Amino acid sequence: MSAKRSAKGRWIEDWDAEDEQRWERGGKRIARRNLFLSVASEHIGFSVWSMWSVLVLFMTPEIGLGFAPDEKFLLVVTPTLVGALLRPPYSWAVTRFGGRNWTVFASAILLAPTLATVYFIQQPGTPLWVFLLISAVGGVGGGNFASSMTNITSFFPRRHQGWALGLNAGGGNLGVAAVQLLGLLVISTVGDTHPAYVAAVYLPLIVGISLLCALKMDNIAAVKAEPGSQRQAFAHRDTWGISLLYVGTFGSFIGYGFAFGLVLQTQFGSTPLEAASYTFLGPLLGSFARPLGGWFADKIGGARVTLATFGGMGAGTVVLLVASSQNSLPLFIAGFTALFVLSGIGNGSTYKLIPTAFARDAEARIVAGGDATEAFATARRLSGAAVGIAGAVGALGGVAINLAFRGAYSGGEANGTPAFLSFLGYYAVCAAVTWVVYVRRERAGAAAARAAAARNTAAADSRRTESVHA
Repeated sequence: MSAKRSAKGRWIEDWDAEDEQRWERGGKRIARRNLFLSVASEHIGFSVWSMWSVLVLFMTPEIGLGFAPDEKFLLVVTPTLVGALLRPPYSWAVTRFGGRNWTVFASAILLAPTLATVYFIQQPGTPLWVFLLISAVGGVGGGNFASSMTNITSFFPRRHQGWALGLNAGGGNLGVAAVQLLGLLVISTVGDTHPAYVAAVYLPLIVGISLLCALKMDNIAAVKAEPGSQRQAFAHRDTWGISLLYVGTFGSFIGYGFAFGLVLQTQFGSTPLEAASYTFLGPLLGSFARPLGGWFADKIGGARVTLATFGGMGAGTVVLLVASSQNSLPLFIAGFTALFVLSGIGNGSTYKLIPTAFARDAEARIVAGGDATEAFATARRLSGAAVGIAGAVGALGGVAINLAFRGAYSGGEANGTPAFLSFLGYYAVCAAVTWVVYVRRERAGAAAARAAAARNTAAADSRRTESVHA
């Protein structure tokens, strides 16, 4: 398993993660190196994508940028929407240009919105449309998730994909907490009139990560998609079932992450320092919880973990409703923190359902007489395409959450109860789908596996008995 260099970049032509001997001889080292750099690139992408959730806290009349709450929510919604829409083409780009090549481009392009932010955020009286345009360009950071996940899916064997995808996504998700922690650091040290410092920190980081990815990452030929892979994934029912669940998990994580600070300012009158002091904790814990969700899914099944997650998120939303009715800030923060952790766990467990669903289809084709190598190669390609689709649809859930908050807090209202009730209803739908479609299927698969094992044991006992009598 060797990396072949060519004029088109660094390529590995003979990658096979499922070959255990080759995996232990060097494949594991290559996969982990690419995973580490993928996490770094995705982390910076998430930070740039979610930067406006921090910058809006600085936008006050004192610095000549006094926008209304609904205008600030619009600044938060815009990059969320752009990032969601870019995820399918970003996922496809990996299969067209190679994981290394696209990661370098996707990292370097983040310089454009970051430089523009540093300049215009320091210009008092800049109109809203300019910031909307810059925040839209910053949405490119949200596409990094899909390309990164598509790439890493092909580097790891099925038995490690839950852990690897959870670590990859969790490290990226930490970008939300990191930029919010940076915002807190800026406000607490130099005050709330220097938002440009937040963006400026990322300029050298973007350059450094882009160079490291160019020097150390690999493209693998196995990830190249045959024509029609995304179309096939679009037509697969599990792509849309899992996407619906991912709206509930990742949509909640990114939507709450972008909106939490504004919600605290609008509903509880928090100052920029107070809001920034609370906003980073939930995304931080949720990001660390994502690999844990993938690990649990590897051990006990993605469907069962996802079902438990939605039950917990429903309970957490009830806590928010109670906190809103009692105007209790501590209870409100506790409820939101629980939702971040649970959504992080659910992100990891839901994504585990993707390779599992397509591998199950491959096994069915093999039982029907199909070629095993071709069946599993197809499953990998479709899994990569489904990752991009589910990631895009899930991010649109973040758009819906921010629009729900914008509607709830518009017109001078200071209570998010209508938004929380809508979230509670959606979590109930997700729990029902998880139970009906995935938990029952997982149980049926486990029962079939036990029956097959019992048949094999009985056959082996029979052969031993016949040998003794002979």
